Amino acid sequence: MNVLIVGSGGREYSIARAFAKDSKVSKIYLAPGNGATTDFGENIAMSDYNELAEFALKKGIDLTVVGPEAPLVEGIVDIFEAKGLNIFGPRAKAAQLEGSKIFMKNFLHRYNIPTAKSIQTNDFQNACQFIDSLTLPIVVKADGLCAGKGVIIAQSYDEAKEAAKGMLSGKSFGDAGKSIVVEEFLDGYELSVFAVCDGKDFILLPAAQDHKRLLDNDQGPNTGGMGAYAPTPLIDERLQKEIEDSVIKPTLDGMVAEDNPFKGVLFVGLMIVDGKPKVLEYNVRFGDPECEVLMPLLQTPASEFFYAAATGKLNEIEVKLSKQKAVGVVMASKDYPYKSSIPTQIIVDEIVDEDLKQNSYIAYAGVSREDGMLLATGGRVLVCVGFGDSVKEARDRAYQLCGQVHFEGKQCRTDIAYQAIQ
Repeated sequence: MNVLIVGSGGREYSIARAFAKDSKVSKIYLAPGNGATTDFGENIAMSDYNELAEFALKKGIDLTVVGPEAPLVEGIVDIFEAKGLNIFGPRAKAAQLEGSKIFMKNFLHRYNIPTAKSIQTNDFQNACQFIDSLTLPIVVKADGLCAGKGVIIAQSYDEAKEAAKGMLSGKSFGDAGKSIVVEEFLDGYELSVFAVCDGKDFILLPAAQDHKRLLDNDQGPNTGGMGAYAPTPLIDERLQKEIEDSVIKPTLDGMVAEDNPFKGVLFVGLMIVDGKPKVLEYNVRFGDPECEVLMPLLQTPASEFFYAAATGKLNEIEVKLSKQKAVGVVMASKDYPYKSSIPTQIIVDEIVDEDLKQNSYIAYAGVSREDGMLLATGGRVLVCVGFGDSVKEARDRAYQLCGQVHFEGKQCRTDIAYQAIQ
């Protein structure tokens, strides 16, 4: 099988790593990939989706896997499918579940899927009236894609109104904020649930927990994610069944009812309030860094798993998952998330500990390769992932691996997976 992976981050690196371990996969291409993905395949410098589809036809690509949300929202799946190519991910219309907060909220209300009380508006006065009706804190979201940063949790009414004003004026997030969602704040704990879907059936992967804040104890600014672990002990069989019955199944059934079947990864951000799930948001792709801890837990060959989902045949395969735990710690550049950092060389010590070598790996993200050297060039540079029979064992190995990695200005949280270990 020849495989094309679209994207350049740690998520795509971990997907490529899974395919590289699959004996049925003969060639992997990545568009554009990063400085470390050449360990698994060939990087392709193409950004035009039509051009990429022609490339896939020419090279006999059997399956394309799309990592990031932007190509999905922009219609890459529609273009590939029109040319008869197999591709994993939702069409543009279905990708609106992530591409538009307003589309998402209206969909949730139509199918009585539990979520926070909210309004959608492009009128500042309407927003202010609804803000005044809520108790603090208050959540203000830009409608469109903002790379995970278009959500403000306001601690005062004035802050909420300023956030709404900044978004609606276009100053905060450009056109992505010209319409907004204002909603009540849900008090509970967050879960990330990933359902791999083929349009009608789904496979639920182990629930993960992300760490959005930059600093320990969930302090500092929001980021794209500073670490994750899976599976989390904060979900049991009862809660998982409730999530399936009240969220995942109604979502897939609703999309089919609207002639808009969902295929790909349905990533549901949930708040668990008094033991009940409420939807915070949908995403239409794997989370990052959640993907880096989930992919290694997949024991079914990647080619079989992703191909079945892309071709509507999930019910024909048996999906096997490891019983191990996985913890991923993001190592970020010096000035993340405030500004870009100067590229700096990455040095990884030779790992002599056989136990660590067998139970950890590095997922590279914001890196380039120059004169044989690996350089840290992005905000989130890499993810150190450890495995173990317990979350603590996996966490300890992840941090042991962090100690082997060196680049100027490196930063990481020291408390990833604290929720599961305390």
